Amino acid sequence: MTDLHKSGLNAQKILKLGVKRFESVIKTIGLAPTKAKNILKLSKIIVEDYNGEIPKTRQELEALPGVGRKTANVILGEIFREPTLAVDTHVYRVGFRLGLHRETSAEKAESVLMKLIPPEYLPDAHHWFILHGRYTCKAQRPLCDECILNDLCPSNQALAAKDL
Repeated sequence: MTDLHKSGLNAQKILKLGVKRFESVIKTIGLAPTKAKNILKLSKIIVEDYNGEIPKTRQELEALPGVGRKTANVILGEIFREPTLAVDTHVYRVGFRLGLHRETSAEKAESVLMKLIPPEYLPDAHHWFILHGRYTCKAQRPLCDECILNDLCPSNQALAAKDL
């Protein structure tokens, strides 16, 4: 997607491509057909209602087709540098394993994590959680022995006790 951003792709250009051609551009991402349809719909709204500019509020963003809380947080954090935390599967899992939250939903976990993470680390903390979750604190086989947080991690302590 970085190449799309660098290419100057915007709402007007997406509308000119049409759904099938745009879908072929994003075919490597999951659920491309659904995402392509939603992106065309929201591109039309952005062009018609926002003069081609991305809306700057959570309410406006979440009103767009296919945009939920996590996507709105990504946009607010990455584009507008607001102190947000987009809680995806990695952020949720790492936060849970580290004992930072015990919530049952991403939105509740976000609320807890936002109280714990100093604002100056936001929105960048989102990337730190994701990278740690992808490469060290993996879902199936976490690399606890290689983890820089292993001496602090309650999950690692539980794994160590289980080995006794």
